Amino acid sequence: MSGMRSAENLAGRKVDRWPDILAILILVTVVLVAAVTFRDYGLGWDDYTHSQYGDLLLKLYGSGFADTRALSFVNLYKYGGGFDMAAALVAKVLPFDLFETRRLVGAAIGIVGLFVTWRIGRGLGGPVAGCAALILLAACPLFYGHMFINPKDAPFATAMAVLLLGIVRALEEYPRPSARTVVLLGVGLGLAFGSRILAAVAAPYALVALVLIVATDIRTGTWKATAQQALNFIWILLPSLALGYLIMGLLWPWSVVSPLNPLDAAEYFDKFFEKPWKELFEGKLISVPDMPISYLPQLFVYKLPIVMLVLGLGGLAGIIAVLIRGRLPLNRRAALLSVALAVLLPVVLAIISHPAFYNGLRHFVFVVPPFAAAGGVAFGWLYARAGAYGKYATAAVCVAFIGGVALPVIEMARLHPYQYTSFNAFAGGVKKAQHNFMLDYWGLAFKQAADELRSRLTASADHPPKGRRWIVAICGPQAAAQVVLGPEFETTFNEKQADFAMAVGAYYCEYLKAPIMVDIEREGVVFARVYDLRGGPTPKLLTEPPP
Repeated sequence: MSGMRSAENLAGRKVDRWPDILAILILVTVVLVAAVTFRDYGLGWDDYTHSQYGDLLLKLYGSGFADTRALSFVNLYKYGGGFDMAAALVAKVLPFDLFETRRLVGAAIGIVGLFVTWRIGRGLGGPVAGCAALILLAACPLFYGHMFINPKDAPFATAMAVLLLGIVRALEEYPRPSARTVVLLGVGLGLAFGSRILAAVAAPYALVALVLIVATDIRTGTWKATAQQALNFIWILLPSLALGYLIMGLLWPWSVVSPLNPLDAAEYFDKFFEKPWKELFEGKLISVPDMPISYLPQLFVYKLPIVMLVLGLGGLAGIIAVLIRGRLPLNRRAALLSVALAVLLPVVLAIISHPAFYNGLRHFVFVVPPFAAAGGVAFGWLYARAGAYGKYATAAVCVAFIGGVALPVIEMARLHPYQYTSFNAFAGGVKKAQHNFMLDYWGLAFKQAADELRSRLTASADHPPKGRRWIVAICGPQAAAQVVLGPEFETTFNEKQADFAMAVGAYYCEYLKAPIMVDIEREGVVFARVYDLRGGPTPKLLTEPPP
């Protein structure tokens, strides 16, 4: 009998191990794919300015705070600069150029986000749930694409995931969180607030979940004992605030120059600080402060993979049901509540406050990891339920999940390196969505367009007129275009006679009646185009000013 029990226990451990082994293999696969493809991602509107900010932050520290230009650089000093500093430092070591290094560092931070989301899902729902959460996030074009290209929102998403993991573990370990959890929470606080002040939205995740624990404990104990226990819990976590403040100051030095600076940043970002422009939404050009209230819900429905939508919404519904029925242990319910709030609260607050909405969902990438975790918990529950009906039911659930994940993965491969522009079948894919919504609002496709233009000119043995470089009129991010075109080209915004025109495939770039030299296409959509203007006038390229 004892031998049979040992065999059963060993079998159980093997069953428990396979999701973790699969999760590790998926992480390794993403690492390998990122290592092979990170150079494919072009520069966007903000890359050049952010690279300058990173350099200035290094000079701030390197000069012993004598060179303070970083503390007043455009408006970036109101953001943390951890990513920009890290990329600038790594670029001094690795043999890649600065902008390739920025893509590699972004991928590495995104992979940390994948790992953390796996641990959140695993902690809440077990190994299967954790593995499913990881798969859902890795197969999400919105998250995967932004982790390579976005120096603000993608690192912030990873930082918020680390903070959420710290909150979840603290709630699970209530009333005596471990030293590891205190450190993790402090690191999460520092990384999140050191990225942007919006991290303050995480406070209700923890406070509301803590109120749930305290309110439930009061029913079975005394006010005095419950209050004492809660105060002890807060006391144990206090060092995490000090650690978080230290990390925040390191990543965002302006925030600690004056105690009120974080509040100044919050007030600054609470108001729209740029001259309004129009973007394409539902086939209409709408001023970004006037976007309809349906902006966020509609884009979440259209941008996230359908399998993630189904499981994520199912997971949120399941969390609500668990909270109502109260069948799980109290600490687990509180942890689940914090994850649900991490998904719902930012979206609800944004809909109520109605700030300027623009650039799709890039400002809300940080809600995708907890949504994936909720979806992983839902799949873990389905998997366990299917197991009660036999191996065929379990196989059916797994096949449906694999099929659902395969669709966005195939789409990501087809769109590479423009995964972040993906729209799901509800929106008709990118081919139909191009007429209704912004696609490559980051302007990434100039890299491929520049490479192809150089190849065409080399193949035809064309040379610029004597005494000058090729001149390219730009409709899109000009600084990015200059970097990817290289020193043999000069870029302009129509100020002088141009040999070529290079335009991103966005609504505000005029389609010219000139010979087309290069088209960068994916799924039948033109992401960038180069026109041959030699022998003709330089036309006006902009039909609507870019942000």
